[in-house]
Amino acid sequence: MTHSGSRLPGRPDERTASRQPSPAPGGCADPLAAVVLVVAEAAAGALPALWLVVRGLTRSREATGGKASAPLPADPGTDWAPVTVLAVLALLVACVAVGLLRSGWYWSGGTQVVVAVALGVTVLASAVQGSGREAPGPAPTWNSPPCRSGGDSDECARSGG
Repeated sequence: MTHSGSRLPGRPDERTASRQPSPAPGGCADPLAAVVLVVAEAAAGALPALWLVVRGLTRSREATGGKASAPLPADPGTDWAPVTVLAVLALLVACVAVGLLRSGWYWSGGTQVVVAVALGVTVLASAVQGSGREAPGPAPTWNSPPCRSGGDSDECARSGG
């Protein structure tokens, strides 16, 4: 009879599999990768932001016909390009987050989830703001009667007529 403490449970192939190192990162590799990914995403997001700024400047210049003193049109229309760019960036970050979480990189994946949620909230806020724009109503055409007391309009408004 053998001593029960000297034998490991399970078959021999199960024992060797339990001794192999796990694919999850150890030490500070996971938090460091999270920081590197956030910095890389900020740099990658700066390029589309710069493109959108240049596009907006050229769009406003085209709307005025190239003249600096010309007034802007009343409603140039909603520009959905920034919302689309943010949505694509949020989708890419969410895909990276899923891949990292499935690989066992929990700090990096969690950070990517937070970034993806923040981008998603920004997309929704931009979409709501862009679709909620309405053309301003016409200015009132009724003018109040002139003040009979000889004072300014503030004096007449306080006195009721």
